[in-house]
Amino acid sequence: MAEEEKRRDGLVAEIEKKITEAFEVFDRESNKTVDGREIGCIVRSLGCFPNEAEVQELLAKVEEPDGFVHLENFLQVMTEVLLDRRFQPIPEDVILHAFEALDGNKCGYITKEDLVKHLTEEGEPFTQEEMEDMLAVALDPETNTLHYRDYRTKLVVDETKTFPFNV
Repeated sequence: MAEEEKRRDGLVAEIEKKITEAFEVFDRESNKTVDGREIGCIVRSLGCFPNEAEVQELLAKVEEPDGFVHLENFLQVMTEVLLDRRFQPIPEDVILHAFEALDGNKCGYITKEDLVKHLTEEGEPFTQEEMEDMLAVALDPETNTLHYRDYRTKLVVDETKTFPFNV
């Protein structure tokens, strides 16, 4: 049992180091504090993929009344998130099914107009900037369509690279 505990302590230390490093990138004043608006970026840089509601839940646990987050509070909550492997990437087959659901004609592509409509008006809507960024990389410039069978591979995340911890 002592060996298992040692292994877990080592894992926790490794995770805390990664969290601290990610946090420090956004700690512009080097005072172990970041603006609460940076938390989503920090969490995603650690290989987690929460939606905006989940980011807000995390923020509610760690944000101070002044709108800032202190490393000590964030470290505790984020270590638990990583150990529990929360906010994992969406599997490729689920991504494919989502695109197929948007492809009413079952033709293997989605028009720019349909894509913009679906992603800005339904579910958790994209911002204008997010939409522009996606269209810049996703659309075929000749046909102005998204060939989603090809594009989905760009969305798939290699979990061994984003979550290198053996939990």
